Amino acid sequence: MSDQDETISTLATPVQQPLPLAFVNGEAVVEKPEDLYIPPEALEVILDSFEGPLDLLLYLIRKQKFDITSMPVAQITHQYMEYVDVMQTLKLELAAEYLLMAAILAEIKSRLLLPKRADEEDEEDDPRAALIRRLKEYELVKQAAEDLDLQPRMERDLFTVTVTPSADIQPVIVQPDVSLQELVLAFSAAMQRAAAFEHHHIAPEALSTRERMSLILQTLNKETYLPMESLFTAEEGKAGVVVTFLAILELVKGQTILLVQAGPFSQIHVKLGRHEEN
Repeated sequence: MSDQDETISTLATPVQQPLPLAFVNGEAVVEKPEDLYIPPEALEVILDSFEGPLDLLLYLIRKQKFDITSMPVAQITHQYMEYVDVMQTLKLELAAEYLLMAAILAEIKSRLLLPKRADEEDEEDDPRAALIRRLKEYELVKQAAEDLDLQPRMERDLFTVTVTPSADIQPVIVQPDVSLQELVLAFSAAMQRAAAFEHHHIAPEALSTRERMSLILQTLNKETYLPMESLFTAEEGKAGVVVTFLAILELVKGQTILLVQAGPFSQIHVKLGRHEEN
């Protein structure tokens, strides 16, 4: 292959460009600067993320999704010691209580590995029991603290606002531009809505058809015809006329009274009896 063919082949092969490490003032930084300095205090966030050895243990158990009552002491101890080594490198004065917990974990691990003697019957069966109780109590307290922290807090979630209006500010009342026709339509719509919510009241009847039928039977007899107009009372008004007329129709239907009319448009007479009797 000639040099020209090799050059063409090289140009045809795509080349992966290096990814930028960061962007500074809009410019991509591909190579790490030689004079880059990271102070030791920049890693203090690792220490501040835990509030003590129990908090660190609880974090490791949750991270690995272990059960507190049956946590594997060997794995937890290994991960815990890695964190303690980092703390000793950064800040020795903060590692005292963590070293104490490391010693407790090492003791529990050794007690689990060593065979149990016969004279240790009065001791707890599981060396992890005391630590498990402390972890459960700490988990309850921490959860309660997190629940309290979620509650609204003044100067964090709620802020008081005080506004003093200026004396020079005068309220401006803007009257609505409404025509008379719009007012009438709005009033009509309001009355229709009010009528839709009215309750229907049922009043008892002042006059009873049954009572009027009994009164008519007491007034009539079988020997004498009476004008039908005598059964109506003008003082009762329309309601009395209707009730009396219904009572007469019911008595005629039941063949209790007899109606007689001599000719068309002549006066109607009534008495007790049946048509079959005449």
